[in-house]
Amino acid sequence: MKKKVHEMALIEEGRICVLRTGRNAGKKVIVIELDSKGKATVEGNVVKRRKVNQRHLFPTAAKASLKGKEKEEVQKALKEGI
Repeated sequence: MKKKVHEMALIEEGRICVLRTGRNAGKKVIVIELDSKGKATVEGNVVKRRKVNQRHLFPTAAKASLKGKEKEEVQKALKEGI
């Protein structure tokens, strides 16, 4: 029986992750927001803000503090976290 995972322990707001699938695979992004359906809103230097499935994210050890959710704040937090 397949186990449903809606919230993964390592995926949290401010966590820097690497996208595993799609045309942006291998790009670093920061998690901005999580919803209850297993989706995460992410944004990166090259990646536009979008919702992705949490299974498509590979979490890194780095975590950045997000003060706001505007594009400039996210870009600044991503540079500090890397």
